[in-house]
Amino acid sequence: MKSITIIPISILLLFMVSCKPSGSKNEALKSELNGYISFSGAFALYPMTVLWADEFKKIHPGVKIDISAGGAGKGITDALSQMVDLGMVSREISPKEIAQGAWFVALTKDAVLPTINNGNPFLKELVEKGVKKEDLIKVFLTGEIKTWEALLGKEGNTTIHLYNRSDACGAASMWALFLGKTQEDLLGTGVFGDPGVADAVKNDIYALGFNNVNYVYDISSRFKFANMEVLPIDFNGNAAIDVNENCYQSLDKINEAILSGTYPTPPARDLYFVAKGKPQKKEVTEFIAWILTDGQKFVAQSGYVPLSKEKIEAELAKIKN
Repeated sequence: MKSITIIPISILLLFMVSCKPSGSKNEALKSELNGYISFSGAFALYPMTVLWADEFKKIHPGVKIDISAGGAGKGITDALSQMVDLGMVSREISPKEIAQGAWFVALTKDAVLPTINNGNPFLKELVEKGVKKEDLIKVFLTGEIKTWEALLGKEGNTTIHLYNRSDACGAASMWALFLGKTQEDLLGTGVFGDPGVADAVKNDIYALGFNNVNYVYDISSRFKFANMEVLPIDFNGNAAIDVNENCYQSLDKINEAILSGTYPTPPARDLYFVAKGKPQKKEVTEFIAWILTDGQKFVAQSGYVPLSKEKIEAELAKIKN
């Protein structure tokens, strides 16, 4: 009779554990990072940051991420006072802010667009002729142009209902920079936030405002939201919207123009994360590095413009060095 060797249950269990498959790469990654990241700031960057955070947490569920919008001014103030890890900022970082310790990294691009209601009684003519930069200055800065007829160079008394941002924000800063001034110089009824200005424009056929791209176009349909229209800018000043200036039909069309430079800077701009000094928390640096690599694949589908390869390499160097 053959003898039977009895294997102790403790050894058997140890063998079973050691032979268990190690799992996928993602499963391994899921256990390696923990921590907390806090954000505040630009409405322009808020939707993209939320999506990036959701995707990052699928890989690193141990990382908690808290994001609140409130304007670029709030974002950079909160970052420099270290109330948050990262501020979302939709304008260039000033020398004064850099002197205060602002560290910043570009992540994606978008633009500010002049917006009107698609029920505007002068819509057809406005879309065909567009509006010159010097006339926008007379509307938003000097107040010389107050009616839709005057904007079109004719007589009439249909008042332009002008909307501005009440919060310190990148959209207003970049729009004012395009016109040659600062946000404090802009005229109009102050409304809080990008969603607020968008709603004001959608509900007023005589409205003129400005919005970030993602508050003009629906990400799902890639076309403009109901009641929303873009007032085309006549960049070359020939009183007509030429083929190369006609870039507003869809989200993809305007983003192609931003990428190619057809829609110039400003009001096209980079979007940034800002911190007080280079971030030291591993979860923060890993999140930024992921955004600049794997996370870039979510940019175009979310209605933003990806960075160039050269720009990505330059921004990654800020994390590595």
